[in-house]
Amino acid sequence: MAKTTLKKSAIAIGAHPDDIEFMMAGTLLLLKKAGYEIHYMNVANGSCGSVQYGPAQLKKMRLKEAKDAAKILGAHFHGPLVNDLEVFYDLKTLRRLAAVIREVKPSVVLTHSPADYMEDHMNTCRLAVTAAFAHGMPNFRSIPDRPTANYDVTVYHSLPHGMCDGLRQKITPGAFVNTASVHSIKMQALRAHESQQHWLDASQKMNSYLQTMEDISLDVGRRSKKFKHAEGWRRHLHYGFCAQDADPLKDIGANYLINTAYEKSLAH
Repeated sequence: MAKTTLKKSAIAIGAHPDDIEFMMAGTLLLLKKAGYEIHYMNVANGSCGSVQYGPAQLKKMRLKEAKDAAKILGAHFHGPLVNDLEVFYDLKTLRRLAAVIREVKPSVVLTHSPADYMEDHMNTCRLAVTAAFAHGMPNFRSIPDRPTANYDVTVYHSLPHGMCDGLRQKITPGAFVNTASVHSIKMQALRAHESQQHWLDASQKMNSYLQTMEDISLDVGRRSKKFKHAEGWRRHLHYGFCAQDADPLKDIGANYLINTAYEKSLAH
């Protein structure tokens, strides 16, 4: 089947409302500046992220916050699929996410690290990877049915929250993206998730979720040894997804820095 020529598009797929803003939004904004149509999706609806509100009220609040954040980023919004802590690697959720991928036809998929501190993040990663893998498989049915197409899609994994895996081992980025020029917009989008200030303080001792994002951004910047604010990425293996040398984040230009030490480590 011949390759399909598509307009450039990118989708960020996070587990919960605000995950994209913490670890992915800067890169998404820079891709937009590079001419990409950008898309925003949280697999879960945020229903458990409060000790103040019940799930029905909270889902409405967090849906509005997520839509507001996507609007600030200038991204097309795609609604959530399941409740918090119900992000499972199951067939129905996979078929529904595959439908989104087939609608968007992204050449770039940004998603969570395969190793992270909680299952919703890791299962979102698995779902996103498989949904992207199945983008050209007509024998795998999506819900709703959407046509497949043959094109390159490259998957990138963000750094996990805390920048380490569930066993406390540090994760090294394969590349850094300089987000300084879009940091204020990223912060504005995160600020839209105002319901999370009390929750993250109570559940994870984040005195200010905005300050936490600032600290993470600065820390990744320091690790790059070049940028003030940065996001870190690891590129998924190309088999079944794209050409071996496909690395479309290079479209960001000088704001994209490959970690040569990481690349050298892959050869050993």
